[in-house]
Amino acid sequence: MSQSSTDSFASVHSDTSDDESSPRDKLQKSTKGPSDFCIKNISQADFGRKEIEMAEQEMPALMNLRKRAGGEKPLAGAKVVGCTHITAQTAVLIETLAALGAQCRWAACNIFSTQNAVAAALVKAGISVFAWRGESEDEFWWCIDHCVGTETWQPNMVLDDGGDLTDWIYKKYPELFKNLKGVVEESITGIYRLYQLSKAGRLSVPAMNVNDSVTKQKFDNLYFCKESVLEGLKRTTDIMFGGKQVVVCGYGEVGKGCCAALKALGAIVYVTEVDPICALQACMDGFRVIKLSEIVRHIDMVITCTGIKNVVMREHLDKMKNGCIVCNMGHSSSEIDLVKTHVVCAPRVDHVIWPDGKRIVLLAEVRILCSSNEAQIIKLRCDNLCVSIFSDEYVASLHLPIFDAHLTELSDDQAKYMGISKHGPFKPNYYRHKLLSHIDKH
Repeated sequence: MSQSSTDSFASVHSDTSDDESSPRDKLQKSTKGPSDFCIKNISQADFGRKEIEMAEQEMPALMNLRKRAGGEKPLAGAKVVGCTHITAQTAVLIETLAALGAQCRWAACNIFSTQNAVAAALVKAGISVFAWRGESEDEFWWCIDHCVGTETWQPNMVLDDGGDLTDWIYKKYPELFKNLKGVVEESITGIYRLYQLSKAGRLSVPAMNVNDSVTKQKFDNLYFCKESVLEGLKRTTDIMFGGKQVVVCGYGEVGKGCCAALKALGAIVYVTEVDPICALQACMDGFRVIKLSEIVRHIDMVITCTGIKNVVMREHLDKMKNGCIVCNMGHSSSEIDLVKTHVVCAPRVDHVIWPDGKRIVLLAEVRILCSSNEAQIIKLRCDNLCVSIFSDEYVASLHLPIFDAHLTELSDDQAKYMGISKHGPFKPNYYRHKLLSHIDKH
C-alpha cells in the first residue's frame, strides 16, 4: 500500500476530528447530492464509496434485487425515513431502496456507530443524511427531528432500529404518524415499544416485526453476535477469555451466540433467564442458569442480551469485584443502570470508581457493544429490511450462490407425502412470521 493510501486511510479513521465543533454549527455544502444534510466531512465521500463497493460484494440478495426490479421502480412514491446504524452494509440497503424508486432520508440509531466516510458517500449519491460519529444526546435527537422532514417533504414509511424514530414521530408529529403507510422495526427493543402502542390501541398504522423473521433471528442475531461480542471485547479490553467467569443475561438468539463464542475460548459461562424454555435450552447446552445476585460477587464480566430495562441494577454493581467488566449486546442502554460518576479511560471504555477504590469497567457507555464492529453477516439484516414482504426462504436462497451451495430438490412423491410444493415454501405460514396488527382489537 502506498504512503498516500495509508495517509488517506489514517485521516478518515483518525479520532482527532472528533474534538472539533459540532457539524450542525457548520455550513454544509456538497457539489453533488442534496443541500439538506448534516454530516462530519463531505470530503471523505470517495473513501466511503470504496467501502460501500466492498460491502456490495458480500450482499448478493440486495444487488440481485436491484437488477431484477430496478427498472420497474416498485417503490416509486415511497418516502422512507430511516434510523439505523450507518455503515457500509446499511448504505447498500439505503441505496437499494433508492434504486427501487424510494426517496430516503436517514439518521443514526446509535451515537457511536456511524461511519463518517460512508455518510459522506451517501450524501454525494443523493441521500439526505443527518448523522456523525460521536453525537451528543442533544445532537442525536436534533438529527432525528431534521431527518423526519421539511415543509416540502414528509415521509410515508418508517424503517427503524430501536423505536426512537417511530416514538419521536408519534409524539411530536401525530398527524404525520397517522398518515404513514407502515413501520418496519428490526430490534426487540423497538418491537416492545410497538406492542405497547398496539395494546393501548394507539398503533394506527401497520407495523412489521422484522426481528422475528427466521433469517434475522438465526443469522444476524446468532452468528453476527457470536463474532462481534469477541471483537468488541478484544478491541476495548484486550483480555484473555480462558478461565474468566462470565454471566450472560438472556438466552435468546443473541445470548446463545455470545455464550457459544465465550465458551469456545475457555470462559466459564453462566446464564440468567426469565423464560423457562430458554432456561432449559441453556441447561441442555451445558450452561448453569442462576440469578445474577447469586454469583455477582465472583464474576469477571457481565453481558446483557435482553432488550429490556433494569437488568443490571446499582445493587449489582455495588457487589461486583474490582475490575469487573460490564457491557451490553442488546439495543437499549437501559438494560444497565449507568452510574454517572465515571472516568473516561479510553475511547468507549469508562471506569466507575467507588469510594474504596474499586473500579468497574463500563464499555461503550453500556450502549450496544458491537455497534462499530459491524461484521459482514449484517448483510442478512439489511436484506431482510428491504425484502420483508418476501419469504425468509427466498431471502436465504439469494445468499446461497456465494457459498456455492447446491440445494437438494424434493421428488414429486416426497412433496406429496409432506403436503407441500416441491419448490417451497418448506415451513408453515405460522413459522416465526409476525406482522403487528395496526390496532389491537382484543
